Amino acid sequence: MNIPNVNHYIHAYKVAPWRIQRQWIGSALLAVVALAMVATLYLIVTSRAAIAGREIQDLTYSITVSQQVSGDLQMQLASLTSASAMQRRAIELGFRPMQPEEVEYLVVPGYAEPEAFVLSQTQNLQLSALTIAPEYNQSLLDWMDEKISSTRGMQ
Repeated sequence: MNIPNVNHYIHAYKVAPWRIQRQWIGSALLAVVALAMVATLYLIVTSRAAIAGREIQDLTYSITVSQQVSGDLQMQLASLTSASAMQRRAIELGFRPMQPEEVEYLVVPGYAEPEAFVLSQTQNLQLSALTIAPEYNQSLLDWMDEKISSTRGMQ
């Protein structure tokens, strides 16, 4: 049935060999296009990774610079608020050290001095077995034994 049809195709290929060449060229071009697409995709992914890496380097550098500036400012603040610098500025502003006879104490009625809270004292909070719920005193093996024995009792 299909044999004359097949013979017709074979005859068509023998008469026009350029069709086979065109198929080979088309397959080769398809392979080249597929390879180019894979290479393009690879380049896109690689370039994005390189851009992200460069942004990370820039951000790391910015963090380092900010930390150095912060350290410099902390050092300046420490030198400006040191005891000797504060005393020198106070004298320049006209202040002087206070004499003991110049001290005045003000009594405030109803004010009670707060009691000191000592953190070093530890309260002995020991939990006894009586204060812990029985569910938390049971081991896994005890619980499994209880479940197994309760299922045997049901049978």
